[in-house]
Amino acid sequence: MPLNTILITLLLLLVFSYFIGKGRAIAVSTTKSNGRRNLHSLPSYYGYMVALWTVIPAIAILVIWTIFETQIVSSLTFSSLPAELQQEGQSSFGLLLNEVKNAVQSGQVDSFTDPVKIAAAERYESVRSISLLAKTVVVLGVALVCLYLGWRYIKPETQARNKVESIARWAMILCASIAILTTVGIVFSVIFESVLFFKSVSITEFLFGTKWSPQTSIRADQAGSSGAFGAVPLFVGTLLISLIALIIAVPLGLMSAIYLSEYASSRFRSFAKPTLEILAGIPTVVYGFFAALTVAPFIRNLGESLGLTVASESALAAGLVMGIMIIPFVSSLSDDVINAVPQSLRDGSFGMGATKSETIKQVVIPAALPGIIGGVLLAASRAIGETMIVVMAAGLSANLTFNPLEAVTTVTVQIVTLLTGDQEFDSPKTLAAFALGLGLFLITLLLNVIALHVIRKYREQYD
Repeated sequence: MPLNTILITLLLLLVFSYFIGKGRAIAVSTTKSNGRRNLHSLPSYYGYMVALWTVIPAIAILVIWTIFETQIVSSLTFSSLPAELQQEGQSSFGLLLNEVKNAVQSGQVDSFTDPVKIAAAERYESVRSISLLAKTVVVLGVALVCLYLGWRYIKPETQARNKVESIARWAMILCASIAILTTVGIVFSVIFESVLFFKSVSITEFLFGTKWSPQTSIRADQAGSSGAFGAVPLFVGTLLISLIALIIAVPLGLMSAIYLSEYASSRFRSFAKPTLEILAGIPTVVYGFFAALTVAPFIRNLGESLGLTVASESALAAGLVMGIMIIPFVSSLSDDVINAVPQSLRDGSFGMGATKSETIKQVVIPAALPGIIGGVLLAASRAIGETMIVVMAAGLSANLTFNPLEAVTTVTVQIVTLLTGDQEFDSPKTLAAFALGLGLFLITLLLNVIALHVIRKYREQYD
């Protein structure tokens, strides 16, 4: 039975076990004089309990079996090969196994003329069929046994609700642990690859070098074999474009949020806020096209009319469009936190004789400042991590400049460039991407720490 069929069968068993568990709970209970049943929990909880008992062990076995199935089938196929082929090692067997797999899956085993390949294909197909049959029998058998045990376990005094809630609690703990472990795994993988990079390139050169040219050659006697890995131009370009974007997004987003929450009518707000949030759903490649085809030529023509030298791809064009893109992040979050400010604070300010504008400036904004900072931080992180707009509007030139009219590049763009195409993950050129990622992670972490400090400071004043 294929994997999809097994999952569908388990889903049907899940539904079936819920109903028979609920029916069993009603059947074994008795009605008291007050009309209530003598069950510890609601009948639905008994259904949930039986359903979870049925599916969880079967799913666990299915996952474990699926993880190790390929390795076991490959090992059994390898053991059936002639001794001389086994002595050639796993590398030769890997090529043979891939060829056999493709032939079996496409049904073209008859195209083989080599008797060894034919025998390997027959062995592989036989072992896989046996494994699939055994997996189906074991998984469904365990599900049915657990279904029966759970059904027999139902009694009026069974604490079904406690058991179901305990399973739900452990499921949430597992989900949270997976998220945390994934983050830890990402961090350690980046750190490990970065350490390999810094064994080849000095960390001083990377942090303080002003020239970025990671084009290394294969042989040491070729030109450009050493490369230049000074990351300062990349971080400066990233901060320059992000700063321009925030200069555009923060005032516009914050003023929009203040107007929508404090001045706009409910009818206009119900229309304007969803319309503004549409900006967040536009693909970044569309923003990139808009920046490259409309904004960048406009800025270049405007600069030339003023006697300024403007590059065809500039940090200003990318920053302006990126600022428009992240307006919803500031506006929507700021609007929500401003609306969350208690009305009693506004009423108290009005009672002291303050005007509406004074109340907003001196009461509402300070009280909502932690949430506003969170929105600005989210927008900053979004700007720092943007790639497509920078590629299409700012270019790939690693120039160390603070002039927004010149072409620059960012860390994320260079990471994509370094990892594009077939790469060897043991060269400084490729490993530099992980070092850049580590630097970007540390910058973002620093921004989070600063924001949390500010949020904690102001939250203590208004709690």
